[in-house]
Amino acid sequence: MTETHTETTGFDAPPLRRLRYFHGQMLSAKDFQREQEYIREKLKLRVRCLLGYGVVCGLYVHAAGPDEESEPEVTTDPQPIRRHKAKVRIKPGLAVDCEGNEVVVRGGCVVNLWEQLPADEREKDTVWVGIDYCERAVEPTRAVYNDGCADESDCEYGWTEETYAIRVTGCEPPKDERCDTCCSRCEHKTLWLARIEDVDFHEPLRQDQIHMNIRRPFGKYVPTVITGVNWIHGHTYTVDEAKTLLGTQNESGGLVVRFSGDVRVDSLQPGVVEIQVIEGGAGRNASTWYMGGRFDEPGDADHEFTQHFRYRQTTREVLQDGDRVLVSVRAAFILDRCCRPVDGTNVGGKVPTIDPVTDESALTHRGCELPPSGIGPWTSGTGAGGDVFESWFFVKER
Repeated sequence: MTETHTETTGFDAPPLRRLRYFHGQMLSAKDFQREQEYIREKLKLRVRCLLGYGVVCGLYVHAAGPDEESEPEVTTDPQPIRRHKAKVRIKPGLAVDCEGNEVVVRGGCVVNLWEQLPADEREKDTVWVGIDYCERAVEPTRAVYNDGCADESDCEYGWTEETYAIRVTGCEPPKDERCDTCCSRCEHKTLWLARIEDVDFHEPLRQDQIHMNIRRPFGKYVPTVITGVNWIHGHTYTVDEAKTLLGTQNESGGLVVRFSGDVRVDSLQPGVVEIQVIEGGAGRNASTWYMGGRFDEPGDADHEFTQHFRYRQTTREVLQDGDRVLVSVRAAFILDRCCRPVDGTNVGGKVPTIDPVTDESALTHRGCELPPSGIGPWTSGTGAGGDVFESWFFVKER
């Protein structure tokens, strides 16, 4: 018989052995337990490797209002005890953890952040909320026979309930940086749902303190997306504003595009970004021309990765009243740390500007305040990867 050895760098899956029935076989509880484990491991392996892991649906985190019991206690102490009112409500939903376990939250739950935080992390004002898959034994059952091999009582739990546990931490959770989540070992099993900032545990939370964009969407990997640009899509700029934005006469100017993660600097090649100007005018008198430019950031060739780039106009063409400037970023040619293409579709033209916009008239896009995932802010991408990021702005004389 040939002995097999399992290397630590091999495929991360347990041995798959199923029960082989034969006439006259003596089966114990352990045999049936192993048969259950075989089926469960096969299902988890299929989900993890073919589909991935993350939040499937629901599990939104909302601020929970204080109840009567959260009011300060009546006491003779000059410094009355203030009860902790910072609570969140986790809505029902479904997720799959990185081992392939299905995490089901059926009725939702309310979480008191102070009570769930470890004692040594209660001085933090930023906390993260997540869930873990867990199991518990339920429904005590009287055994017909005691276990002859151990000193056991004659009452056992007859069922295992698959449930969840809430995790709250004041330390920023590590990111899953694996490029292949199928074969390599899963190290961080908690599914993080929200980051909550500026927490005062004695006061109720506001919804704007809760940021759910840290959630991992269900899938084999999380594509890198465009999270912001330094111009307003569809906005109208004056000629001078457009020159400043494009860096026509200012070497510190240029179009800036920001990503959710690292992209390879060597994939930022000429032709990846294209600026096209459609001249104003009526009918066939209008013409189209291409504006020359180059990447000014990242300018250091020693850097392998970056999370943004700046593309500046290098020619002296002059924009005129009524022109439209079309910016195209061929995201399929920009590769992330795992050599996968950036998911670049500018869905609805709603990728936000990097700098906050205080002029409400500049925000021309209404409706659909949240992307299809229900979690803001907007980014590029449809989950398929690649595509071309397109955006434009208009130019006027004054």
